[in-house]
Amino acid sequence: MKIAPIDIAHKTFTRRMMGLDQVEVVEFLRVLAEEMESLIRDRNNLREAMREKELAILEYRERDELLKNTITTATKMSDRIQQDAEREARLILNDAKQQSEMIVRDARDSLKKIFQEVSDLKRIRMQYENNLRALAQSQLTMIEQGHKVMPDPDLSLSASIQLTAEDVGVRDSQNAKKRDTDTIKSNVADALKNSMRSARDTDSFL
Repeated sequence: MKIAPIDIAHKTFTRRMMGLDQVEVVEFLRVLAEEMESLIRDRNNLREAMREKELAILEYRERDELLKNTITTATKMSDRIQQDAEREARLILNDAKQQSEMIVRDARDSLKKIFQEVSDLKRIRMQYENNLRALAQSQLTMIEQGHKVMPDPDLSLSASIQLTAEDVGVRDSQNAKKRDTDTIKSNVADALKNSMRSARDTDSFL
C-alpha cells in the first residue's frame, strides 16, 4: 500500500489514555509529509529528466544509425564510382591503344607504299635512261656508218680550180648534208643533256 504525503498529513489516530501528544504527532506528520512530498517531487523531476535524457539518447542513436547508414552508403557509392572510373579508364586506354596501333599500321602501310612508288619511279627512270642512251647510241652509230658510206669530200682542192655551176650545186648539197649531220649530233647531245638533268632533278626529288 502506497502512502502519499496527503495521507500522512491527514492521518488520525485512535485516542487512548496516556497517549502521545497530539500536537507533536500532527506537527511531525506534517513535516514528514512535506519531506516526502519534496522527495516525490525530486523523484518525478529525476524521472522526467531521465525520460528526456532517454529520448535524447534515442534521438542520438537514431542520428548515429542514420550517420552510419549515410557513411556506408557514401562508401559504397565511392567504391562504385571508383570502380566505374577504373573501368572507364581501362576502356579509354584500350581504345587509345587500338587507335594508336591502327595509326602506326596505316603509317607503315603508307611508308611501304611510298617506298614501292619510289622504287618504281627509279626503275622507270633507269629504263628511260637506258632507252635514251640506246637511242642516242643508235643515232650516233647511224651517223658514223653514214660517214663511212659517204665520207666528207676534201674541199681544200676546190680553191685551186674554178667551180662550174654544177660543181657549186654539188658543193651546196654536200654542205647541206654536213649541216644535217651536225644538227642531228647537236640534237642528240641536247637530248642527252636534258635527260641527265631530268634524272638529277628526279634524284633530288626522291
